[in-house]
Amino acid sequence: MNWKRAAIAAGVALPIIGLLAFGMTRDPKDIPSPLPGKPAPSVELATFAPGDEPVLVRATGTPVRLSAMQDTVVVVNFFASWCMPCRVEHPALSAIARRYADRPVRFFGVLYNDTETNGRRWIEMMGGQPYPALADPGARTAIDFGVYGVPETFFVGRDGRVASKFTGPLTEAVLTQKLDSLLAPAAPKGAE
Repeated sequence: MNWKRAAIAAGVALPIIGLLAFGMTRDPKDIPSPLPGKPAPSVELATFAPGDEPVLVRATGTPVRLSAMQDTVVVVNFFASWCMPCRVEHPALSAIARRYADRPVRFFGVLYNDTETNGRRWIEMMGGQPYPALADPGARTAIDFGVYGVPETFFVGRDGRVASKFTGPLTEAVLTQKLDSLLAPAAPKGAE
């Protein structure tokens, strides 16, 4: 009778152990997105915080349309005042936005599941930010982008297509590498 119990216990435990072992090989930040290679969602969001870098400033209330950003690399960063990793990445985003301000790159912060008042207060507490912050009432844009949580950042190429998505706090090195690759001239067709 004991061998039957042992066989049943092994039959139940082995698949669970196998599933857990498989899960341990996965990167929890690696949440696949169907967007890379596809046109960026057509969105129009109002600016609630203008930014403080003169080249990047947009007046409060000014609508931002991603579809109007042709020939420009666009960084769309979803953030929230309650997000601790957003605090970690904010200095890197601000530094790189300033460094690339004179190039065809535009940064936008999209407030995720938060209030504009909290968003403005957070930006002030973080020492400001050079690029505009946009309101996303009802998180509709976050849904269009397939955001799972914050921070999540999408890189849109000059062709208007989503080039890549990054989950978690960005570093200056990652931002620089992504932007430089998107700004590099395309190789001529047939060149290898």
